[in-house]
Amino acid sequence: MRTRNRIQTTAAGLAVLLALSACGGTSPGTQDTELPKTQNTRDISEGVQPDPAAVALLPESFKTKGEITVAMDLSSPPMTFLAEDNQTPIGVNPDLARVVAKKLGLKLKFENTAFDTIIPGIDGGRYDFTATTMAATEQRLKVLDMINYLKGGSAVAVPHGNPQKLTNDTLCGKNIGVAKGSTQQLNHLPNVSKWTCEEKGRPAINAVTLPSIQEALTQLDSKRIDGVFYDASALAWANEQQPNHFTILEPRMDTRTNTTVAMALKKGSPLTPALQQAIQSVLESPEYKESLEYWGLEESAITEAAIR
Repeated sequence: MRTRNRIQTTAAGLAVLLALSACGGTSPGTQDTELPKTQNTRDISEGVQPDPAAVALLPESFKTKGEITVAMDLSSPPMTFLAEDNQTPIGVNPDLARVVAKKLGLKLKFENTAFDTIIPGIDGGRYDFTATTMAATEQRLKVLDMINYLKGGSAVAVPHGNPQKLTNDTLCGKNIGVAKGSTQQLNHLPNVSKWTCEEKGRPAINAVTLPSIQEALTQLDSKRIDGVFYDASALAWANEQQPNHFTILEPRMDTRTNTTVAMALKKGSPLTPALQQAIQSVLESPEYKESLEYWGLEESAITEAAIR
């Protein structure tokens, strides 16, 4: 019972992670200068005009419907999460998805869904595309067209002060939390474990798969796991909002893979050419730079919306 209460208290404390933000600075598309980021729900795409080249490539069915549906797991700040009103999607991915829709001349409909259900939903026709910090993998590319829009990267968070003195090279035999369906769970951690530990005769890294990054950080804060392996941007945000709970290991983890992340849609979709052109138009827009700067991700910018 005491253990349960401690976990509940920890979870409540970590919930603040989603509700707090540094104040100051001007959000894209707004004149408010004092709103915390988690309260700022203004739309960055206000005033953005359709891109004629993207609209020309748009399938007639979308022109008729006038709407496009994007799937996101709204649980990973600063990339993709809900504002304090618990209704408005905010973060880098919602910002850029809104601009993409405007470039296509369409209204945008958000669908909040667990990360590991997004690809089946796209394959089944429930969602038109996703912008949820998804990296291209061999498995995903079998069923998806993926269009680059950001540089990503992975990092490891450990308890504050790093009491075990862990490094990226000393995780062998440790319990490391990963979010279900994430690239870290599916690809990066197994690969890192293989070449860092198993091929050198050391015990494998024990991946502890958890439903979400919030649950993983809760487990870490209660010291039920030794570390969390996840997107570097999300871990940096958690560390900023909840100081003195985590330490982020430097440098970022070398996963020996392309770290670019992509928006994705069903493989061979007639929407692919239009979406690629719209994303390329976004990469060349002032809104792209403004959004990345606002969320502290200037180094994640790329210039080419290449199809994977």
